[in-house]
Amino acid sequence: MLRLIHPQGRPLRIFSRAATPMRQQLPFFDHRRLPTAIRTSATSKPRQPTASFSTTSTKLSSPATLSSPSPPQPKPKRSRLYRAGRALLITVVGIPVAGTLASYAYDELFMIKGDDLHQKRPRYVIGGPKNLVMTHGCRGSILKAEEIHENDPRQRLVILGSGWGAVSVIKQLDPKKFHVTVISPTNYFLFTPLLPSATVGTLELRSLIEPVRRLLSRLGGYYLEGRAEDVDFENQLVEVSGVNDSEGRRFYVPYDKLVIAVGSESMTHGVEGLEHCNFLKSITDARDIRRKVMENFEKASLPTTSDEERRQLLSFVICGGGPTGVEFAAELYDYLQEDLVGYFPAIPPEEVQVNIIQSAGHILNTYDLKISEMTEAKFKRENINVVTNARVVKVNPTSVRYKEKATGKEFEVPFGVCLWSTGVGMTPLIKGLVTKLPDGTQKNKHAIETDGYMRVIGTPEETVYAIGDCATIPQPHFVEKVMQILRENDKNGDNVLSYEEFQDLADKIIAKHQILKVFLGQLDEVFKKYDKDQSGTLDLDEIRAFLVDAEKQCTALPATAQVANQQGKFVGERINTLHSIENDHVAVANLPHFVYKHRGSLAYIGGNDAVLDWGRGYVYSGIGSEYLWRSVYFSEQVSTRTRLLLLLDWSKQALFGRDISKF
Repeated sequence: MLRLIHPQGRPLRIFSRAATPMRQQLPFFDHRRLPTAIRTSATSKPRQPTASFSTTSTKLSSPATLSSPSPPQPKPKRSRLYRAGRALLITVVGIPVAGTLASYAYDELFMIKGDDLHQKRPRYVIGGPKNLVMTHGCRGSILKAEEIHENDPRQRLVILGSGWGAVSVIKQLDPKKFHVTVISPTNYFLFTPLLPSATVGTLELRSLIEPVRRLLSRLGGYYLEGRAEDVDFENQLVEVSGVNDSEGRRFYVPYDKLVIAVGSESMTHGVEGLEHCNFLKSITDARDIRRKVMENFEKASLPTTSDEERRQLLSFVICGGGPTGVEFAAELYDYLQEDLVGYFPAIPPEEVQVNIIQSAGHILNTYDLKISEMTEAKFKRENINVVTNARVVKVNPTSVRYKEKATGKEFEVPFGVCLWSTGVGMTPLIKGLVTKLPDGTQKNKHAIETDGYMRVIGTPEETVYAIGDCATIPQPHFVEKVMQILRENDKNGDNVLSYEEFQDLADKIIAKHQILKVFLGQLDEVFKKYDKDQSGTLDLDEIRAFLVDAEKQCTALPATAQVANQQGKFVGERINTLHSIENDHVAVANLPHFVYKHRGSLAYIGGNDAVLDWGRGYVYSGIGSEYLWRSVYFSEQVSTRTRLLLLLDWSKQALFGRDISKF
């Protein structure tokens, strides 16, 4: 080691030149591990001394050394802790700031700006026949009708309800043409065909719903959690009350076009004691049934429960043999046999009884007869008791009393859970609207009547539509007008119809009643069928026989999700088109009627089996039918989110079984 004196008097310790060759010969030697001062001196090229140094003196012996520049000092190396802290600071602060700036730039360049009503808070306005607050859905926007038009050129479309029909309309609308407001007491769309599966834990309830606000985000529309109480057709105002408003305050929502899709209520048929029954139309209903089923099993497994009480708790009665009642019975049977029996060893399977009471001659009577017979045979093998041609007389707190139509005898069946699923009826809103319309325009007792374009009869044209379970197209009464029909179509006055005259009559009937298009599809065969005397013409009696059968075929459309879905698509496409051609009366008159296309019916009947009715006699049930049933419902979902949730629920049920908790 050499001890050198720095020009400023500070001593430096470095390796001697003799150590440098040895350091270079050692491959494992890493000069970067040395301190900074030593590493710098050791790796720098040795200088030639300009003057002699004295080992005993503390001063330089030559003035030339004093004037030579000192070597540059390297920057001190930062520690790992410092570098990690700096990286963390950049990540925590820099990335959010950059993301905010990027999001702001994207919104400014690409996003559609909200309407002007969002940019300012307009003044509150009181108006209408009842002097109520007026709004059209957006935040703080309470305007008169002319003020809304001044600030927003789009037409105001108000949709009442959030079911199949309403969602189908929403999916068809153009956001540049309509300002959409949805009014419904529930803020979600519910996939009702799979609701029976949710009552026994096969599917989770959240897998069947989609928030309405998420569906409206594409349109920039608005949702109001309220209940439509009345409609002023003259002033085009909907009177709404807030669902969570305990004071019952009401307000008006003005509209240019109104779509009524409020659904229906279960028909009571005047039966007493329905307060003891459960219904299956909402998430709350499914949750209540699930909780009640588990409570009955838990109570039946207690040693203090008597045999009679156990039979009553484990008896399940379903009033109504339609698709909802049949699928609930099938899901309940699977739940009992595949899951609950293993967890409740104290309850023998034969003590659990499922009963279906149907007023018609067969369950699933709207399906093909083969479907009904296959379902009844399967239920008989599984000890599910099916009672047909029977009418429920009264529902007691723990039993149902019914009467057979043929014999008039009455029977009583105990129950722990009773599901009421028989027919559909008017909601309070529809009942009130029907009474307000002009006399003679509304004759149906179960729904509001519309024309072939789904427009409510008795309201101003192209302003009010009704779709789904709450609406119906009136059935024709051909037989009552048989003489008038004969006179109008008998061109040569011989009191009979030739084939050409009959063809003209068929074209007129199809133009007004598209549902008869299938019935009159093979016109040659139809003409031959009713030409009993083979005369080549149809006389009065033959025409009457034809009109009787046509009247039977022209029945009201069933209250199913499939019908509501097609009606919603039709109305959405129609009002989109009307927005562009509303002033062209010829083009409006040429728009088509609503035509219902039956795509088949399907129902799950338990035991990994389903029945599928494709129409025209094509039915299927057997291997793979359950997966066909699932695939159809999977494809009908309104979002990718619910599709993924369904896949997860079905996979979870296959691996771990159904959830047996009460919640």
